[in-house]
Amino acid sequence: MRKSYSKEDKDLLIKVGARIRELRSNSGLSQEKLSFKCNLDRTYIGSVERGERNIAIINLKKISIALDISISQFFNFDHE
Repeated sequence: MRKSYSKEDKDLLIKVGARIRELRSNSGLSQEKLSFKCNLDRTYIGSVERGERNIAIINLKKISIALDISISQFFNFDHE
């Protein structure tokens, strides 16, 4: 992870990654199966789930589509 991220930024990356992992697990998908569904590399999915990458909105859209949820549903984790 880049050292220029603030603590708040790092916390958000970790929270987004945990949300992807939660939704993927609830869907019964492995990282590999999710990566095939959204046409992203499995190692990329893993690094996003660990909060090591600042995910692009286009990739978040691909992941949301693969998980059969909208982007707004994805970000609804603060209210669950």
